[in-house]
Amino acid sequence: MLELYRTVMDSDRNPLNALPRAQRFQIMVVLSMMWTCVFCSAAGLWFWYGELIFIHVLGALGIAMTGLTFHSSSKREPSLNGSGAIGSAQNSDF
Repeated sequence: MLELYRTVMDSDRNPLNALPRAQRFQIMVVLSMMWTCVFCSAAGLWFWYGELIFIHVLGALGIAMTGLTFHSSSKREPSLNGSGAIGSAQNSDF
């Protein structure tokens, strides 16, 4: 169980490890906010509607978003911009 936890939560071991530390932190914060919204929405929908389908759909969407984030970051190679820094934002990134 500890190994599964580290695979997702440890940014040095999950698929985001190829990104710079600051960018990994930002993505992990966004994912944590997303999961907070998923669980809060699931609890709220449970009290309002009493249907388990909403909880399952929200969980599946959360897992899909996390998987897509990890998958896209593992395919992306760090790039050097004009300043020589790896992973810093450029005008073409926006």
